[in-house]
Amino acid sequence: MSTPYAPPDDPIDVLHEDMQLLVVQKPAGLLSVPGKGPDLADCLLSRLQAAFPTVLLVHRLDRDTSGVMVFALTPHAQRHLGLQFEKRSVKKIYMARVAGRLVPKTGTVDLPLCVDWPNRPLQKVDHETGRPAVTDWRVMKADETESRVMLMPQTGRSHQLRVHMLALGHPILGDPLYMPDRAAEYPRMMLHAQELRLRHPEGGAGMKFRAPAPF
Repeated sequence: MSTPYAPPDDPIDVLHEDMQLLVVQKPAGLLSVPGKGPDLADCLLSRLQAAFPTVLLVHRLDRDTSGVMVFALTPHAQRHLGLQFEKRSVKKIYMARVAGRLVPKTGTVDLPLCVDWPNRPLQKVDHETGRPAVTDWRVMKADETESRVMLMPQTGRSHQLRVHMLALGHPILGDPLYMPDRAAEYPRMMLHAQELRLRHPEGGAGMKFRAPAPF
C-alpha cells in the first residue's frame, strides 16, 4: 500500500526555539515518529532528540506531508499545547495542489472519517461509525487540470485532508495512497502545512509560524 521508506537527509529547518517551544519545518518523506520495525526508526522526533534532548511530541504530520510542526521542550509546554490541539484552538493552514478544477471557490467538507480496516492505513468516509471531520477550503488559482487550494482543517483526523479532497473528486496530486495510479508523475505529495497559530505555553501570547509551500 505504501512506497519504500527513503527519508531525505537534509538538515532540519528550525523556525523558532525558546525555553518552551521548538518549531521546525518537516521535510516531505520523513516520518514524524518511528514506525514499526528498525527500517522505520529514522524520524523527525529522533533527529531532533539528538540536538534537543528534552524534545516532546505534540502532534504529527503524515510522512509525505511537509511543513510547520511544533514540539514541546518541557512537560508543561507539552500539556499546554496538547490541550490547545484537543480544544481545536490551534489554527492550521495547509496548501495543496489537487486534480482538476475545484468549484466553487470556497466551501466546507463535513464528512465523518474512520480507518478502512481491510486497507490500513487508509481512512474512509463513514456516516455510521466515523468521527466528525470538517475542512474549509479556498481556491487560490485553478485551470482545467489542477487547482491550488488553501485547506483549513477544523478537526485533526488521520489523513483528513487527503480523504476529504478525494471525496470531492479532487485528490491531492502525488498522493501515493489515495491517487496511486498517478503518484509517480509528481516528485512528492503536494500537501504542505504552511501556517500554525497557537498560544505560547508561558504567558499565553498569540504566535504565528509560517513556512511557504515549496511547490
